[in-house]
Amino acid sequence: MDLLTDRIKEDMKAAMKGGDKARLGVIRLILAAIKQVEVDERIVLDNERVILVLDKMLKQRRESIRQYAEAGRDDLVAIEEAEIPVIQDFLPQPLTETEIDLMVKDAITESGAESVKDMGKVMALLKAKMQGRADMSVVSNKIKTALTG
Repeated sequence: MDLLTDRIKEDMKAAMKGGDKARLGVIRLILAAIKQVEVDERIVLDNERVILVLDKMLKQRRESIRQYAEAGRDDLVAIEEAEIPVIQDFLPQPLTETEIDLMVKDAITESGAESVKDMGKVMALLKAKMQGRADMSVVSNKIKTALTG
C-alpha cells in the first residue's frame, strides 16, 4: 500500500532540493502534526488517519484566516492562505459543488431523514465519504438547507 506519509516525505526532499522554503515549512508542519498523533496514540497512521490530520489542519487555517481578517491582519491572512494549497496537495481530489449536492440528496434519502433533528444520521453517512474532499461545515449547511427547505 502506498502511504501518504511517504509521499509527503518525498515532497519535503524535493522542496529542500528546489529551495522552496515556503512549501518546505508547510510540509514540516504537516509531518510534525502526523508525528504528534503517532506519538500520542503510539501508532503509525494509515492514509485515512493522515487525511483526518490534514483535514483538521485545513479547518484550523480557515478559522485563523477568518479571525485574522476580522482583526485586520492581512499579513497573517496571506500566510495562512498560502499554506492551504500545500496541504490540499496531499488530500484526495476535492468534490465539486454538484457532487456534494448529489451525495447530500442521496444520504438524506438513504437515512430517511425528514427534519433537522435527523441531521446527525445524514452527517454520519457522509463524513467518511467526504473527509478531506469537502469542507464539512459547507456540507452541514447544505444538509440543513435541504432538511428545512
